[in-house]
Amino acid sequence: MDVLPLVALVAGSAAIAGAARRTPVAAPLLLVAAGLIASYVPGVPTYTLDPHIVLPLLLPPLLYTAAVDSSYLDLRANIRPVALLSVGYVLFATVAVGWLAYLLVPDLPLTAALVLGAVIAPPDAVAATAIARRLRLPSRITTILQGESLVNDATAITAFKVALVAATGAGATWAGGLREFALASLGGIGVGLLLMVPLHWLRTHLREALLQNTLSLLIPFVAYALAEQVGASGVLAVVVVALYLGHRSWQVDFATRLQEHAVWKMVAFVLESAVFALIGLQLPFVLEGLGTYGVGESLLYAAGVFVAVVVVRFIWVYPATFLPRAMFRRIKEREPETNWTAPLIVGWAGMRGVVSLAIAFSIPLTLDDHRPFPGRNLVLFLTFTTVIGTLVVQGLTLPVLIRVLRLPGRDRQAETLAEAQAQSEASAAAERRLDELLADERNALPEPLAERLRAVLARRRNAVWERLGAVNAVTGESADETYRRLSGEMIEAERAVFVELRDRRRIDDEMMRTLLRRLDLEEAAAYREDGADGT
Repeated sequence: MDVLPLVALVAGSAAIAGAARRTPVAAPLLLVAAGLIASYVPGVPTYTLDPHIVLPLLLPPLLYTAAVDSSYLDLRANIRPVALLSVGYVLFATVAVGWLAYLLVPDLPLTAALVLGAVIAPPDAVAATAIARRLRLPSRITTILQGESLVNDATAITAFKVALVAATGAGATWAGGLREFALASLGGIGVGLLLMVPLHWLRTHLREALLQNTLSLLIPFVAYALAEQVGASGVLAVVVVALYLGHRSWQVDFATRLQEHAVWKMVAFVLESAVFALIGLQLPFVLEGLGTYGVGESLLYAAGVFVAVVVVRFIWVYPATFLPRAMFRRIKEREPETNWTAPLIVGWAGMRGVVSLAIAFSIPLTLDDHRPFPGRNLVLFLTFTTVIGTLVVQGLTLPVLIRVLRLPGRDRQAETLAEAQAQSEASAAAERRLDELLADERNALPEPLAERLRAVLARRRNAVWERLGAVNAVTGESADETYRRLSGEMIEAERAVFVELRDRRRIDDEMMRTLLRRLDLEEAAAYREDGADGT
């Protein structure tokens, strides 16, 4: 097996994603554009999206990391809009877009058109998370978009299986479709519920961080594979397990959490980058398969399907937002007020992604009677153009739309104040506990060490409040920022001495690494992570 193309894909996509952080354009858009350009560069290998790789090997870790970082409490508070989008909208879009495609494209059977509708119905989890994180949307809109994208793949895959059965002539009924949907959804949730407690028990009882993080890397694949093995939704199994583990991550020891955060951040970065680059790299393969369909004619169909996808989403989002509020007083009282701008953002943020392409590539070449699948190549092309169209058109214009609408972003001042109040309460509890411990003669400490514990506690309590205070007139830094900068300078001076002593053979490499690790931990304690995921 030639690994050089894979290495080139990972290295190239990571480099482009890293460069995108220095531009106002979101990384997914640059990666797709780079993939489109690279697909016609001589010498670039052919990359084909294999559904047997994307769905069981790439989708589980991407869903897992997105779900672990999601808030179970926020999702539960917004369960109604999330369910209406992740289930109701996907089924509605499957039928509506499929019917419109059937009317638009001559000679495309209704069953094949419904397969297309199911393929392009679900907005992408990776795209939604990446765009929402970059734009810092209001928290409720972000929660709804992330919650929708976590669950809608399960609905779409099930709808696709039902439509595919009808298209291949195996016979399909509404009752059979409902049974298939119930088995997939309830079965996936059931597998997740069965796995989440034992997996959490293992995570809290393994004593080594390396073993715990090895388990963490295996969890999404285990949950997905077991659910699929019994005919249930692997997507839902992964999401249920990840939400539970993320909600209880505080019960895992600190070494595991620190290591796990770094590991999954790297995994998500690499996979997200490669996935978006792969989307663009499919262009030559999709065009070669058009066959009897002309490019110009196919582009007209693509424009029509793209418009249908965009319009159908708005047709669903606005009534789903306002009708339940008008019909049920309890919903209106329980949920926060909203206006026309929030559903406009939700409607325009329906970017499609790699899952749609992977599902499309899994369409069989022939029917049960060995005839070619009607319009398969055109379905692949329309899926590809819809994914590219939503990522480029909606992804590029969404920031402009948000600025024009002047949506209130997250209130950083209020969040910092809440953080400071929470830290103050926690520090007060820690101080009371310290006094109780020091009152016991078994915990006797020399006064300098006891004062050091109190100083560390006071430093942690005051740091957040200092971010709310005045800044240095000369440097523009808060007291907390100055403290961190000076601490970093002192640690860097120590680090240089350790390296010099190693070079002069006064200490060996093993001792130097031990000393440097202590400094690294002190530096990590002095610095807080600024922004969402460091981005």
